[in-house]
Amino acid sequence: MQVTLIILKPSAVQRGILGEVITRFERKGIQIVGMKMVRLTDETLEEHYAHLLNKPFYGRIKNSMQAGPVVVMALKGVDVVNVVRKLSGVTNGREAEPGTIRGDYSMSVQENIVHASDSPETAAAELKRFFSDGEIYDDVPHLIPFFYANDEL
Repeated sequence: MQVTLIILKPSAVQRGILGEVITRFERKGIQIVGMKMVRLTDETLEEHYAHLLNKPFYGRIKNSMQAGPVVVMALKGVDVVNVVRKLSGVTNGREAEPGTIRGDYSMSVQENIVHASDSPETAAAELKRFFSDGEIYDDVPHLIPFFYANDEL
């Protein structure tokens, strides 16, 4: 099984929709194996968005991500990186399909509720950035057989 990172952005926290967004992952059968609320520092954002530092819109990203606390979550499941990306929808909330998180809760490219890792390799790096040893749990829920067939695990 894979583990991936999701960040519930300040827009989700301020709008009071954390429970609704988290519920979507849980209802899908994705296991929450780590979760905490943090304020993102300049250093963390520069590392996290290193590939965008020289883009003209980086300042907008930084301002948005520091507008308030975020909730970082480690999510676990079979092919969870792709599943979470599909549940999240495309980056631009105006273009995201109804039924996705961004399609249902966002009208913005930036204030788009969630950040989701884009690959297993990125997820591994991002999880290390936001979680220390011992903060991601490996307990196996008793209901796993009701979410997956035996040969999927």
